[in-house]
Amino acid sequence: MIVVVDERELVTQGYNSLFGREGVATAGFGPGEFGEWVDSAADDDLKAVSAFLLGKCDQAEMPAKRIRERSNAPVIALAEQQSLEDTLRLFEAGVDDVVRKPVHVREILARITAISRRVAQQQPSFTQIGPMRIFADGRDPEIDGEPLPLPRRERRILEYLASNASRRVTKSQIFNAIYGIFDEDVEENVVESHISKLRKKLRAKLGFDPIDSKRYLGYRLVE
Repeated sequence: MIVVVDERELVTQGYNSLFGREGVATAGFGPGEFGEWVDSAADDDLKAVSAFLLGKCDQAEMPAKRIRERSNAPVIALAEQQSLEDTLRLFEAGVDDVVRKPVHVREILARITAISRRVAQQQPSFTQIGPMRIFADGRDPEIDGEPLPLPRRERRILEYLASNASRRVTKSQIFNAIYGIFDEDVEENVVESHISKLRKKLRAKLGFDPIDSKRYLGYRLVE
């Protein structure tokens, strides 16, 4: 999920629509309500955020500083009139990148991926679990070197499970990461439907079910 901070509600709604077309959930805040949320949000809610976008805000460096106190997710500032003084101030506040508008959402997603790779100290952009190679850049997974085409939601669930391969994740955590923690139009149980379909496809290719689930504890990938 991407969090967009902008004092104009039309802008946050616009990004919600544009990123939604790419299968990425967003949550929009005005600067004031964002400050209250980021200070009080649960750790699991913050872990569901893959990046923060800062648009038009009075003193945009303030949201950046508050983010840095609680999250290592990429922070990108979207500048309408970029100046050297403003850019330097944003970088000093902890922003990872400053991009001049207009900019396509696919470029923003590419920049988020690039920043995340640097944060991960140049670790491979995939996770290998048995014969499965699961990418973190939007590509379909591979099984024994052969691509397995998946719908967006199923692919993102698999990517989330792979990024947390060392621990179990709950249905709520998966839902928050894929649909966003503020999406009230979708029922959380939709995760079970997506996982059921994903399991069938993986089982058909692997000959076994690689998604281990335990009631109340959650899901994890196994070899």
